[in-house]
Amino acid sequence: MDIKLIAIDIDGTLVNSKKELTAGVKAAIEKAKAQGIKVVICTGRPLPGALKLLAELGLDNDDNQYVVSFGGAVVQSTSGKVIYHQGLTYEDFVDLEAIARKMNLHFQVISPDRIYTCNKDIGYYTLYEANLVSMGISYRTPDELRDVPLIKGMFIDEPEILDPAIADRTYFGQLEDRLEFTKTAAFYYEAYTKGVSKGNAVAKLCEELGLTAENVMAIGDEENDISMIEFAGIGVAMENAVPAVKEAANEITVDNDHDGVAKVIEKFALK
Repeated sequence: MDIKLIAIDIDGTLVNSKKELTAGVKAAIEKAKAQGIKVVICTGRPLPGALKLLAELGLDNDDNQYVVSFGGAVVQSTSGKVIYHQGLTYEDFVDLEAIARKMNLHFQVISPDRIYTCNKDIGYYTLYEANLVSMGISYRTPDELRDVPLIKGMFIDEPEILDPAIADRTYFGQLEDRLEFTKTAAFYYEAYTKGVSKGNAVAKLCEELGLTAENVMAIGDEENDISMIEFAGIGVAMENAVPAVKEAANEITVDNDHDGVAKVIEKFALK
């Protein structure tokens, strides 16, 4: 296959378990770039959480390099030109926040540049996420968020609290006609507008660039990566991926602590 675009998830994929880029991964990406291949970071993180990595890879502030953020809700050049954007409505937010209250879950919603929570008792994983993606946190009542642009919602709790809540579709099921729900980590359950996914985002970027799915290799490890892995001509799961991702992929590389991304780029993309 003639690979012209490599879509790569960040956490558990591009970076190792210390959240670092290894020399091997950076070298393989540099070789791919030298061949004219577009290397596109595709992350559930907001853009601020990807900026440091984009800079390390020499992909930042460029009209001809691209990033997919917020799980596919935003596609843009790394210089800031927005190609696609789809956020939550205020009604979506109110309904999601009500579920959190009914089920006693911590919940946060994210705008392009800030994390908001209606919990005065700010959850541990809200603090963890804010540190991970380099964003500030604000407490606001639902009324105070009426005019704030919101991209995605996140239910965040320990797995033993979150998993039984997810399994109970009493409330979540009522919103599935207009919202997408996906597990992105053991302690994250995310909500987006219907149709938002990494796969749809990569497809829209391919349309913009005149590419087809056969020109794409996608690499990931979590459930929100499945759509782009299924879209791509070569869909790759990390060895550390959850079982559903491995089932969707047509190639499994080694784990993120052993340069899995570099190895699969060398195998399929480099000439």
